[in-house]
Amino acid sequence: MPKCRVFAIDDNLKEIVADGLYGKHMFGASVSVAVVKFVAAQGHDLPAKSHSHGEEASLQLLGGCSVFESSDSEETDLESVMDSGDALIIPAGVLHYGSNRFGAEGVSLRLNVVTPARKEYGPEDSTPYYPLKNRSR
Repeated sequence: MPKCRVFAIDDNLKEIVADGLYGKHMFGASVSVAVVKFVAAQGHDLPAKSHSHGEEASLQLLGGCSVFESSDSEETDLESVMDSGDALIIPAGVLHYGSNRFGAEGVSLRLNVVTPARKEYGPEDSTPYYPLKNRSR
């Protein structure tokens, strides 16, 4: 029988980009939960590439971000602004990407819940995949 599991938000994050991006994830039967933490030192220079997946609920914990729905050109992409404490639902299949804003803490910290689970994150306890614009993986 499945058991409840506790997921500490800002503990034991894996380094994805030194001084710039950290994260971790876990899977349920049909959902993935991920923490992404951008650090101002290098996090300003880490643009996300446009991507899509299942339905996502995103909660901005610290700092802020803008989520853009991709269109034919970046000039016409639809922007949704999230500040600390805001949540956003991204419908399944919507091409999107994000841009971070850093608060006084020097971080932009977000919790993302996606269904169905994003298996491209990789095994639990591994360094998670993040769709950076200038990386294939």
